[in-house]
Amino acid sequence: MAQKTSEKGLTGASVPVVTEPGNVRNVVLVGHSGSGKTTLVEALLAATSTISRAGTVTDGTTVTDHDPAAVRQQRSVALACAPLVHQGVKINLLDTPGYADFVGELRAGLRAADAALFVVSAVDGTDGAEIADSTIQLWEECAAVGMPRAVAITRLDHPRADYDGTLQACQEAFGENVMPTYQPMLDDDGQSVAGLIGLVTLRVLDYSEGYPPRVGEAEPAHLNPITDDRNTLIEGIIAESEDETLMDRYVSGELVSTDTVLADLEKAVAKGNFYPVIPVCAGTGVGLDALLDGLVSAAPSPLEHYLPVVTGVDGSPRPPLTCDPDGPLVAEVVKTTIDRHVGRVSLVRVFSGTLRPEQVLHVSGHGMTERGHPDHDADERVAHIYSPLGAQLREVPFCVAGDLCAITKSGSAETGDTLSGKDQPLLMEPWAMPEPLLPIAVVARTRSDEDALAKNLARLVAGDPTLRLERHAETHQLVLWTMGESHADVVLDRLRAGGVELNTEPVRVPLRETFGTGAKGHGRHVKQSGGHGQYAVCDIEVEPLPRGSGFQFVDRVVGGAVPHNYIPSVEKGVRAQLDRGLVSGYPVVDLKVTLVDGKAHSVDSSDAAFQTAGALALREAAAAGQVTLLEPIDEIAVRVPEVFVGAIMSDLSGRRGRPLGSEPEPDGAHCVVRAEVPATELVRYAVELRALSSGAGTFTRTYVRHEPMPAHLAEAVRKEHTA
Repeated sequence: MAQKTSEKGLTGASVPVVTEPGNVRNVVLVGHSGSGKTTLVEALLAATSTISRAGTVTDGTTVTDHDPAAVRQQRSVALACAPLVHQGVKINLLDTPGYADFVGELRAGLRAADAALFVVSAVDGTDGAEIADSTIQLWEECAAVGMPRAVAITRLDHPRADYDGTLQACQEAFGENVMPTYQPMLDDDGQSVAGLIGLVTLRVLDYSEGYPPRVGEAEPAHLNPITDDRNTLIEGIIAESEDETLMDRYVSGELVSTDTVLADLEKAVAKGNFYPVIPVCAGTGVGLDALLDGLVSAAPSPLEHYLPVVTGVDGSPRPPLTCDPDGPLVAEVVKTTIDRHVGRVSLVRVFSGTLRPEQVLHVSGHGMTERGHPDHDADERVAHIYSPLGAQLREVPFCVAGDLCAITKSGSAETGDTLSGKDQPLLMEPWAMPEPLLPIAVVARTRSDEDALAKNLARLVAGDPTLRLERHAETHQLVLWTMGESHADVVLDRLRAGGVELNTEPVRVPLRETFGTGAKGHGRHVKQSGGHGQYAVCDIEVEPLPRGSGFQFVDRVVGGAVPHNYIPSVEKGVRAQLDRGLVSGYPVVDLKVTLVDGKAHSVDSSDAAFQTAGALALREAAAAGQVTLLEPIDEIAVRVPEVFVGAIMSDLSGRRGRPLGSEPEPDGAHCVVRAEVPATELVRYAVELRALSSGAGTFTRTYVRHEPMPAHLAEAVRKEHTA
């Protein structure tokens, strides 16, 4: 993760060290892919002299897109932290990917932040179902946890930029309390944005000669065009004021001071009741200072934001946390990466207490067993504390409550883990993560690559909670469950970059076999081998059982035809054959096997011989009876905008699905379609649904039962198995 200073144009300015939580702002930048988040971060870093020059996404020289996969794909694929200082306040900018496959990185950014800056391109606006739906869902997610939000409309210098149309789209998507606090001012050519006018302060910011701007007072010619917007803004701010008499005074004609309006604006934004819109342009510098001023004055400090619930490691209740540097240490790993030079690097948000070098921490991770993260507790010593600037790590003496830092070389810390004091171990309430739904089967190219594959997979899973690793007991495949094709590409790239030679193969759905009708089988194992005789004969009767009944073995031998001590051997041989399968190599289920007769030899019979005879008898019964192939059936719930419901239901029917109905959501714009669908039809559904719904659809799936597979499909599976 360490980078040379010259590679990113770093200035070598002193590393910001915060002593008070009130001097920190943690802001996550969110928005669809291509909206300009990374470019905006780069411009803000350059504007505050954190870096000497701004890099570009196309050149792969930005601070936050340092991941090789991000450079190759020309878009962010991972959460990155870029701190800067403005007006003596440290602002931790958290740049997140905009593509849906990397929603886990975005959720981590939301967890670490106290405010969200929605970045919307003036070129693309919120047009298109994919952009609108993903952006609105994220806005609603922030609203559910009371996170303050602001909107930055970017790319004002593009020939197709439409600021007014984009602003209107934002207001329609996010609600009436989304209001501009600045109005763009055009250059003399009437085309390019050369300045801003503050709707509350009436200050003019003139960028015609570059950044920083010349600041002046509005002239009479400026006031007419902004009168309506200014009145609407002030009325909206006053409506959210804690002073209930202010609106009446304003309506009665009393002049409300600018300082009062600004103070109420800042309070309303910090409380998540009002959402300012700021026009910005990374290329020309327009609005960068206005945005920085707004983040300092209106974004809440960690002292003003809620803190997650904590318990003891055993789940016992603990008092609520406070953002106190002198309180008990509680921090969380919000991101884990593996650097080839320094090893494991953990981005940490400190919620309480102060994290110091040479401190012994308790690392706790619980509740992620199903995703391949076994519960774990360990004590570890932190050697150094760093302030991360993209890929660069800069050592700092401590990290107080409310701030972000990085630690290295932890042996057990994973994304989502809680760091606390050794003498008072605590566990933080985990954040919600989406379920990965696209499986990728991987196999080491050679036997020598198997150890490297296992080691690198463990590292990736430790850092990515949206990645689930499964060694399937029935198909014997090593399956990576990912969020989508782009996520899978990044994971495979990282594995190969770690020196692992691997291949992918088609994912096998865990089918099963059973008997469709009753049958009889005769197993005879009689031979001479090496002077030692093997003798065992058994006769069985097989009958199918109802779904979910499992396996039953019944002894109905009379007269001691099969000695009592060999009857368990017959059952063991039958069970072994059930696991191996009969016609397609899949486990056999829901079966009753009755041992009715057999023969033994006083000298040559053995446990192994009767195991073999039991397996042979079952195979003969399978040849005489009808073996049916069973496929798993999943119940899926597909959430899509109403306009796509017809297409989704038609597609599910084409997948041999049985519709269970659809339910409109309270917002009236979305609907949940439910159906039972064979799992063999859902292997790539995560990709196909995204294409079918323009990226707006999501789904969940739950196993229900196994059912007989259609005969023509079952025959194809059998032929593939015997090929």
